Amino acid sequence: MSVLLTLCVVLWPLATPGRGARRWEPCTDLRPLDILAEAVPPDGAASGISVTRVQGALGLQLSAAAPHAVSFPASRIFVRCDLFPEEFSIVVTLKPPSLPPKKNEYLFSVVAEAPDALLLGLRYSPTRVHFVFLHEDAAGAWQTRVTFHSLALMDSQWHTLVLAVSEDSFSLSMDCGVPVDITADVPFPATLSMQGARFFIGSRRRTKGLFTGLVRQLVLLPGSDATAQLCPCRNADIILSIPPVLQGLTGRPEDNEVLKYPYETNMKVTLGPRPPCSKVEDSQFWFDASRKGLYLCVGSEWVSVLAAKEKLDYVEEYQSLHTNSETLGLEVFVIPEAGLFVATANRKATSAIYKWMDGRFASYQNIPTQQAQSWRHFTIGRKVFLAVANFDPNEKGQEFSVIYKWSPRKLRFTPYQRVPTHSARDWEAFQVAGEHFLAVANHREGDNHNINSVIYKWNPRTRLFEPNQTIATCGAYDWEFFTVGPYSFLVVANAFNGTSTKVQSHLYVWLLGSFQLFQSFLTFGAADWEVFRIGDRIFLAVANSHSYDAEMQVQNDSYVINSVIYELNVTAQTFVKFQEITTCSALDWEFFSVGEDYFLVVANSFDGNTFLVNSIIYRWQGYEGFVAVHSLPTFGCRDWEAFRTTAGSYLVYSSAKEPLSRVLRLRTG
Repeated sequence: MSVLLTLCVVLWPLATPGRGARRWEPCTDLRPLDILAEAVPPDGAASGISVTRVQGALGLQLSAAAPHAVSFPASRIFVRCDLFPEEFSIVVTLKPPSLPPKKNEYLFSVVAEAPDALLLGLRYSPTRVHFVFLHEDAAGAWQTRVTFHSLALMDSQWHTLVLAVSEDSFSLSMDCGVPVDITADVPFPATLSMQGARFFIGSRRRTKGLFTGLVRQLVLLPGSDATAQLCPCRNADIILSIPPVLQGLTGRPEDNEVLKYPYETNMKVTLGPRPPCSKVEDSQFWFDASRKGLYLCVGSEWVSVLAAKEKLDYVEEYQSLHTNSETLGLEVFVIPEAGLFVATANRKATSAIYKWMDGRFASYQNIPTQQAQSWRHFTIGRKVFLAVANFDPNEKGQEFSVIYKWSPRKLRFTPYQRVPTHSARDWEAFQVAGEHFLAVANHREGDNHNINSVIYKWNPRTRLFEPNQTIATCGAYDWEFFTVGPYSFLVVANAFNGTSTKVQSHLYVWLLGSFQLFQSFLTFGAADWEVFRIGDRIFLAVANSHSYDAEMQVQNDSYVINSVIYELNVTAQTFVKFQEITTCSALDWEFFSVGEDYFLVVANSFDGNTFLVNSIIYRWQGYEGFVAVHSLPTFGCRDWEAFRTTAGSYLVYSSAKEPLSRVLRLRTG
């Protein structure tokens, strides 16, 4: 659903003839408008309103109050003009009562004082939620209803509903679940006047249809789909804003609750996924059962008080992620206030982005690509970008890769800049001295593998990436950037020079405004570099994929070869060989940690006979180096990514031989 800020134009001459027109202003701020807090006094003292705690959450019981007692004039929040936003979200957290099959109750309504006309409202029945609004045109005015079916609200639990509206598009999600989308014949009006209107909470201004359950949150968010700000989360913990009276921990105990001593009343230990930490939760505890850790909310951060040391016990399959086609690369990234995502670089004409929702990756956006090899996520200021490396030309024979930019309004990536490339394998984004760069690994141009790869520099004036430096490469496969103290380095994985995979891969250092050769490594079809740190030690691991020489094809055609880990010798100012590990056409290394332990996982893709080979997790064991600890069955494994959520740690790998990637969960003890 597109997210466009609805603007209303107030023409001053209509109000005061002869005066000039005022400038355009939004009807409301782009902030959550707490409708419930507007209607309820800060201390909750109002006739017929009571505060009740159920299942650890405080809610308001409104059914004993007269409808007019829980209301307020719309002019209180529509201070700049009197038009309801054309695009908005409504967030409501409630614990509904059990209702007869055909009974409806109003969660809220907006009613014109004179005549008594319902402008909009939200009501529910045991299995349906109805959003009602007034539509006017030349033929007259009538009520329009959008109905969402098959919602299981009557289960005696807290639920949070998010209704997002944009023109003729209506979306409803419950407890951060999969949203139900409806495209209506009649769009929500762009000019729904709030002049002389009044908000009624829990009613339609009448005694019929009064809300008899508990309500904890009722928020209007103009110009935005609130789902991205709230999810992933669940039930009563999904909070944009709640009235002050519900922010404390005291409330009327349930009949089966034990009354606490006074010194216990302000102490709360929350279980489950990571909760918010704000002024409301200050000095409260959270116990993370998955990590066996106790945390204290201090300011806005959870501070570890008592934590058990994590140890990797075993790896289990968690999710089979079906992709558009074979996947050549993965990129896991987080967009603030939007969530966790993974981008898949797919062999065929469409790649995809998946979002982590309800503990799983779910399809989120498809993007046309040309045999995409990899994605790279990066930011410039508040701008979020995603660059794809396209290997093939398009249908017109044009070769280019594309940089996409995240649209906070559309909540999607949109094309931003085309960059000419030649069978691009990889992008690397980095900063040097506060300036932003992108390096592309150009693999070949036609049959020529000995070509230039290019480093692009961000021009703040044009807001585009422009060529800054070219570097000669041989079938370039990967770039890796890292820093050591004040020095910036860039290493390239050269894979093939046209006749042999036995080529030099080069490490460059930034000096006097450009990258200069620092060190060379003999590699064999190098497909990936991974830099990592253990304590004060710095390592570089290369994934060697293939030993091939056109002149000695029979003798040297080998896929089972050694990949190498190098360590920086600070005294000698060079990387020296630290460890060799036998791999099967290795295409990627991924470094990760669990607790105080460090690991490397290799993407073994082919042993010369089959693509069904095991990829290996190695654990750092100090003097022994990296030792194999887990053997993972993989099929044509191409890329590994490690990531963490509040629920635990995961690995995801892509397959270049089947349209299926797999998410693995790291079980710890």
